Amino acid sequence: MKRRVVITGLGVISPLGNDRNTFWDNLIKGNSGIDHIEHFDVSDYPTKIAAQVRDFNPLDYLSRKDARRMDRFVQFACAAARQAVEEAELKINQENAERIGVWIGTGIGGLETNEKQHEILLTKGPSHISPFLIPMMISNMASGQVSIMLGAHGPNGCTVTACAAGTQSIGDAFRIIQNGDADVMITGGAEACITPMALAGFCAMKALSTRNEDPKGASRPFDTERDGFVMGEGAGIVILEELNHAQERGAKVYAELIGYGAAGDGYHIVQPDPEGRGAAQAFALALKNAGIEPQQVDYINAHGTSTEINDVMETKAIKRVFGDHAYRIAVSSTKSMTGHLLGAAGAVEFIATALSCRYDMIPPTINLNNPDPECDLDYVPNTAREKIVNIALSDSLGFGGHNAVLVLKKFNR
Repeated sequence: MKRRVVITGLGVISPLGNDRNTFWDNLIKGNSGIDHIEHFDVSDYPTKIAAQVRDFNPLDYLSRKDARRMDRFVQFACAAARQAVEEAELKINQENAERIGVWIGTGIGGLETNEKQHEILLTKGPSHISPFLIPMMISNMASGQVSIMLGAHGPNGCTVTACAAGTQSIGDAFRIIQNGDADVMITGGAEACITPMALAGFCAMKALSTRNEDPKGASRPFDTERDGFVMGEGAGIVILEELNHAQERGAKVYAELIGYGAAGDGYHIVQPDPEGRGAAQAFALALKNAGIEPQQVDYINAHGTSTEINDVMETKAIKRVFGDHAYRIAVSSTKSMTGHLLGAAGAVEFIATALSCRYDMIPPTINLNNPDPECDLDYVPNTAREKIVNIALSDSLGFGGHNAVLVLKKFNR
């Protein structure tokens, strides 16, 4: 028998709020976190909008000394991790530290630090480079710093699979607990790359929306007028826990994580397989791993990026796996409100999915006013919906053809 894994704590730093309750309230109200970029001058960029984290003070979670030695994405991860651990009422001490691990993914890592230090190199020379450049920049440091901050000595790692990183990190942590290598995993994803270089790169790819005159309406998954995704930033961290361990300490449970599937497109460096074969394979593997039939699924929190190719491909993948039942599943894209948090997206969306299971409420896909005829499923347009959610899926699809799906179940003792 596989060990059962439940979710006992949630932490969120996001464009819709910097705690679980604010994030969820804004999702259900259909509020958008997208606005004009304020981090730097964007006058020369075709895209001038993003979903930024606002009112975040790292000193609420970290000492000034520690915060100065962390890239913004690591600060986000530490803040969300502290929230999740406190909410779970998880005490880490010498007796249990080796059974508590950390696994936090990212798509890009410390790009802000990289850019700033590169400018110093060019203008002042190598002797002025910070000795903290490397440990601030490398992708695994969110996981490393959270482990140090909390004193967790169990399995520690970082999955870097572009926009699937958060989902795959949670899936990898899930398997660690199932295999008996840890009792608790602090896991999720973090990203902070609304930077001059990243924005320029995505603009050069023509991947971003240029709906600058209407930021709140820019992310519009499955709509005929979609014109690209909107960059976002933030972190989502969850506490995964072996069921008996959670029950013995009287932990509150949000939902049970019962399945994980991952597959590769083997198709293109950035474009998904247009027929959705890799995504469909990940869906099918996740259902098989969970022991769930397709017709049992009530809700899918979709990748739904608001790009022309992805939304059609994802729709095809869902129909390929679920057949006629695809039309009875509620499917929504919370990226319509949060923007695309890249490596943190899957983790933040996993949190939204867990809350859907707990509260039987499905966030909407906002800005869906003129559905694409090729996107013909029930995308919960514009208004949240009350619906019993016993089984829910969250999927993420990353550059390089990385596809990952997690299966959640309403918790029953």
